[in-house]
Amino acid sequence: MWKNHLLIAFRNLSRNKAFSVINILGLAIGLATCLLIMVYVLDEASYDQQFSDSGQLYRVAMDGWAAGPAPLAGELKRELPEVAEAARLMKFPNMDNTVLDYTQGKESRRFLEPNGYYVDSSFFRVLSFPFVAGDPRTALARPNSIVISQTIAAKLFGREDPIGRQIKVGLPFGRFDYTVGGVFQDQGLRTHIPAHFFLSMNNSDIGTWVSTLNDWAMTNIFHTYIRLKPGSDPGAFEKKLNPLFQRRGGEQLKALGIATNLILQPVKDIYLHSNLGNEIAPTGNIKTLYILGSIAVFILIIACINFMNLSTARSEHRAREVGVRKVMGARKNALILQFLGESFLLCGIALAIALLLTWIALPAFDAFTQKDLQPFREPRLIGVIVGLTLFAGLLSGCYPAFYLSSFNPVAVLKGKLIHHLSAAFLRKGLVVFQFTISIGLIIGAIVIARQMTLFRDYDLGFDKDRQVVLPLQGKQEAMNYDVLRDQLMKSPYIKSISSGSTYPGIANINGLPFYAPARTGKDVVWLQTIAVNNNYFQTLGLTLLSGRWLISERAGDSSSIIVNTTALRQLGLDQASAIGKKISYTWEGAKHEMTIIGIVKDFNSESLHNPIKALGFSTQNFFGNKYGYLIAKIQTHDLGSALSYMGDAWNKINSATPFSYSFIDQDFARNYEREQHTASLVLYFTVIAVLIACLGLFGLTAFAAEQRMKEIGIRKVLGASAANVTVLLSRDLLRLVGIAVVIACPIAALAMHKWLENFAYRTPLNWWIFPASAALAVFAALVTTGFQAIKAARTNPIVSLRSE
Repeated sequence: MWKNHLLIAFRNLSRNKAFSVINILGLAIGLATCLLIMVYVLDEASYDQQFSDSGQLYRVAMDGWAAGPAPLAGELKRELPEVAEAARLMKFPNMDNTVLDYTQGKESRRFLEPNGYYVDSSFFRVLSFPFVAGDPRTALARPNSIVISQTIAAKLFGREDPIGRQIKVGLPFGRFDYTVGGVFQDQGLRTHIPAHFFLSMNNSDIGTWVSTLNDWAMTNIFHTYIRLKPGSDPGAFEKKLNPLFQRRGGEQLKALGIATNLILQPVKDIYLHSNLGNEIAPTGNIKTLYILGSIAVFILIIACINFMNLSTARSEHRAREVGVRKVMGARKNALILQFLGESFLLCGIALAIALLLTWIALPAFDAFTQKDLQPFREPRLIGVIVGLTLFAGLLSGCYPAFYLSSFNPVAVLKGKLIHHLSAAFLRKGLVVFQFTISIGLIIGAIVIARQMTLFRDYDLGFDKDRQVVLPLQGKQEAMNYDVLRDQLMKSPYIKSISSGSTYPGIANINGLPFYAPARTGKDVVWLQTIAVNNNYFQTLGLTLLSGRWLISERAGDSSSIIVNTTALRQLGLDQASAIGKKISYTWEGAKHEMTIIGIVKDFNSESLHNPIKALGFSTQNFFGNKYGYLIAKIQTHDLGSALSYMGDAWNKINSATPFSYSFIDQDFARNYEREQHTASLVLYFTVIAVLIACLGLFGLTAFAAEQRMKEIGIRKVLGASAANVTVLLSRDLLRLVGIAVVIACPIAALAMHKWLENFAYRTPLNWWIFPASAALAVFAALVTTGFQAIKAARTNPIVSLRSE
């Protein structure tokens, strides 16, 4: 019986080649797209899942801030019995590029490496990074120990055993010897901590300073991780955090006017669900996965709808087959199995093609998403593939199977098959649903693209073009700043040079609570503090509204400060009278005053995700390391020659450190990489969804033309023009697209409004977006239906009427 069913199925596929190709191609593209999206979603959802006992791992953070005070981890371990282990991670400022140097005899291997962090010796007893060498429990037990990634180990030591080897680490305060205590596997590692190396916090560089930190209000740069004991109740544990916090640091917080609470975050949720200040690295976004997952489902549904529509539309061609088989004794269940089997066969062929398409597209998809996806090595994906195929086969074949098997054999064989209004109505409803989804995706793609354009073109309030940044990562490089500046200023390519502890486009974690003269310490305003050198404001093209610039050599400027207008407003000061006013901060119990000597116009120092923050600029290194970054304004379009000159000057003066640079506009653009990837993915997948929908529309138009071929012949004989026939065949389907427009626009408007709420600066939902999206959908539908309609209209009526 099954052999007969397969034979019939293959005969039907070969007999209706055009419709079979449309069905298989639509399903294959839909399945391939779903597979790529699901691989991406599964990869994003796999972050921090590899840690043992991941359900017992948590980060203790503060409201709106991912880090906490220095003493927190130790107090949690001592005071709360639920804590099995606790450890801190510190993301130290100006360590975005660290020199690693290994010398053996005359051979030296030296390079810059990002993503290095200080951690407690207990860190790997909390988070079980996969080690390939060394013991994770003791890897950082000795002072000045370092744990490196497998990639760095290969670069530094080749095939040599790295354990016990000594390397020099170039830090902002000098170069220090560290001994390799362990190597962890980084290939395929998915974690919110994208570390290349970990430095022991027990060391000869900052170790003494860290060990003396007991402040609960002003040292919030330590990420605190804990492992709870088995059986602990996280909810009950979280309720104990703030009472402990208030007992230990309440007085300090109250004195500074700071009100905050501790929160408990599951480590496995941080990557997708956390978006706090001072995150270790950019995180993912669960909303993005929801969007992409929804698009995958919609594309698959659109592809299945194509199959259902084409199968039911062509039912009349198989009506006599059903009638004969029923007369010969075929039962309804057997017919249902026959048609469902054909559906599953078609889906199986489509799946084979989809796997091939996925394999072909995967390298480009990997390059675009900057991932190394392995869909054919992922066990969970096998279940997803099988599930999608079964779902597509069942959904696609269910209605046609029951519809075709319900025909009355007597009526069919007499040629009196009644056209079911329910089938036609369902077919039209499904077309409306398809294009509702397609139009909604078009609107979404336009809005997201406009938001990305806003990010790219928005006036940030400073000159970001042709600004080159050189990180002065070490103590020696900072000491050589004046020499390097003078050498670079001899170049005709360079207009201006300065340096600062930070620059627009990167995160700044330095800050102090200030208050105005008429206020008390309880009315604090948190200013992000930036230490700057001469010409910092001029080099960046900032606008001075009143007062004067800071000058390092000028007496008294070390106790002077420049603020932006946001800081002025929050401090309750007026621009006209603010110059000369003193604002104060408290540090280690002592009051310190700073005199406002200038006011700069607000500018965006961070990404447009965030509103402009209150800023304070000073020449004091207490506010940050003003030699952290050299900033050079290039005055030529020949950037290659300018960079070559800068590289030569750097190598002469700082020969022990590799030359490294970045552009401020590119650093700003990196803040939106994930949104840009999302925008591009949505655009690509929207095009695919519309193409699949149009593919179905193409098939339905071809079927309508075939069914009405004799009618078209008669109309042409009676004088109808090709344009009349084209309108006749296209009108009904285009009317359905119009209904889809009416349904899709308000739904998409609501969805995009919710999405735009994630940004402090957002593009408006202009009215023209909706008719433009509708016009694109109608144009696509018109081109699709028009091709078949024109083809039918140009057919010789003699051919159409020959059988009569």
